[in-house]
Amino acid sequence: MLTITAIPALEDNYIWLLQRERHAVAVDPGEAAPVLGFLHKNVLQLDAILCTHRHHDHVDGIEELRGVYNVPVYGRRHPKNPHITHDLREGDRLRLDVLDIEFDIIEVPGHLDDHIAFIAPGILFCGDVMFGAGCGRNFEGTLAQLQHSLQRLAALPDDTLVYCAHEYTASNLAFAQACDPDNPDIKRRIDETLALRQAKRPTVPFTIAQEKATNPILRCTNPEIIRTLQARGLVDTSELAVFTALREWRDHF
Repeated sequence: MLTITAIPALEDNYIWLLQRERHAVAVDPGEAAPVLGFLHKNVLQLDAILCTHRHHDHVDGIEELRGVYNVPVYGRRHPKNPHITHDLREGDRLRLDVLDIEFDIIEVPGHLDDHIAFIAPGILFCGDVMFGAGCGRNFEGTLAQLQHSLQRLAALPDDTLVYCAHEYTASNLAFAQACDPDNPDIKRRIDETLALRQAKRPTVPFTIAQEKATNPILRCTNPEIIRTLQARGLVDTSELAVFTALREWRDHF
C-alpha cells in the first residue's frame, strides 16, 4: 500500500515522502535532516528524489541526501539547479517500480520557468504553483503562463489530492474571504482549516474540488469576485485581467 507523509521543514514547507513497504521517494527536500530522521526512525530506504523546481527551499537537502543514498533526482534541468540527474519535460512519463506508480509530467511555468508537476491517478505534486486557496508568486515568465498552468491543474479530476509544498491555506483563505465574503464554502473551509491547525495537523492535501469552490485565483469569471474587484477600481473584466488584479492584490494583502 502506498502512503504519503508530510515531513515539516524550514518555516512552513512540506517535504512529501512516498512509501511502499521499505521503499521511499522524497519530493522537494528543502533540507536533509528531517528526511534522514524519518527514514532512520522507520527503517526505510530512499530510492529517488523528485524535484518540482529549483528554489532553495525545495533543493537544499538534495546534496546531503545523495551523499547518504546515491539516488537519482528527477526534475527539469536548469543551469541553476545542478542536482537533477534525470531531465523531465512536458509529456514524459516517470515509472517508479519500487512504489508501483507512474507519473505524467507537465510543465507549469509562471512561478519559475523550470517548474513541473508530477501527476498520477488521484495524486498531484505541484510544488509552488497551486496552494490551498491560492497560488505561487510570479517570479519568472508571465502571469498569463501562471494562469494557464493553474487552469491545467484545475482541469484534473475533482477528487485529485493536491500535495503542495507550503502551509499557506489559512492566510490564503483570509484573502479568499475578502474577495468573496458571502461564499459559504470559504467560511466552511476556514473553520475546517482552523480546527486542523489547532490540532497541529496539515491542511494539505486538499482536493481540486475544494480549490474550485474556494480559491479565487481559479474563479476569475465569478460575478461576486468581479464585483469586489470593480469596487477596487477594476475596469477590464477579462479572465486574465481579473487574474492579474487578484494576484497583485494578494501580493500586498
